[in-house]
Amino acid sequence: MAKVEFFLGVDGGGTKTQAVITDSFYRVVGEGLAGPSNPLRVGVERAAAAIREAIDRACQAASIDRGKIAAAEIGLAGVRRKDWRERMRAALSDLGIDTLEVVTDADIALFGATDGGPGVVVIAGTGSICCGRNAHGRRACTGGWGPVAGDEGSGSWIARRALQAVAQATDERGPQTALVQAAYAYFGGETPDELSTAIYAPEMTNERIAGFARHVINVAREGDQVARAILAEAGRELGTAAATVIRRLHMQHEAFPVAYVGGVFVAGELLLEPLRKAVARIAPKAYLTQPAMAPAIAAARMAREHLYAPALAS
Repeated sequence: MAKVEFFLGVDGGGTKTQAVITDSFYRVVGEGLAGPSNPLRVGVERAAAAIREAIDRACQAASIDRGKIAAAEIGLAGVRRKDWRERMRAALSDLGIDTLEVVTDADIALFGATDGGPGVVVIAGTGSICCGRNAHGRRACTGGWGPVAGDEGSGSWIARRALQAVAQATDERGPQTALVQAAYAYFGGETPDELSTAIYAPEMTNERIAGFARHVINVAREGDQVARAILAEAGRELGTAAATVIRRLHMQHEAFPVAYVGGVFVAGELLLEPLRKAVARIAPKAYLTQPAMAPAIAAARMAREHLYAPALAS
């Protein structure tokens, strides 16, 4: 009888961390959730603590201990630089897992989007990034610059655009919008001064601001034109990112999936339609789709690949 081995995949971002354990037959046997694990946002120690917590919960659900895990793939936001990946790997050395790789969240999302084949993935949660891989194995990414310099189309970007619209409506510099009352309800306060104090409070985080994007989506669904315009702009920004990756990989004339991953896509066609149009203009044979598998599950599969084959992710 073949020996059953266990493989760990982790998907860590600015809002939450998900750990998944699969067996040798790719069956999910345990899952665990914890808080944010982007080291650029919460620091290496807090990120490592969240990862350990998610792993331990997954192990508990699978009724195994860490020592039973043959290999692990930890996909994290905020680790594009090699030194950050090395720091996180060192911080996780006490897990007792001999084969452990730390890669970016884009690496695992791309693998999950196409099951390791050619294609593009657009990730838009708290932040945003787009990556692709062509038939020759060449990879390219764009975005991932964080809330100060980029993250166009992400939850934090949508929320900030909405807050700008709130300020303009309040000052009568822009059109009136239901986003004003939504902002009061989410951030607290009943006057412009109270709202301003809330959003600039020392304890306000990028993740908390990004959470307002869900309310922007709800207001857009109710027909608010200002909110709908913000989501349309977000879709176009994400489409521009995808088109840039496609052009860099010379995939304009090929058929391939463009998968979308992340919380902002609960907006559905309000976001997907402008994204789809932007992709179609440069690659008419490409098609939007949900990923072949969730990023955490993809990470577990990559862990198995890394154990038995040359590394597929950098």
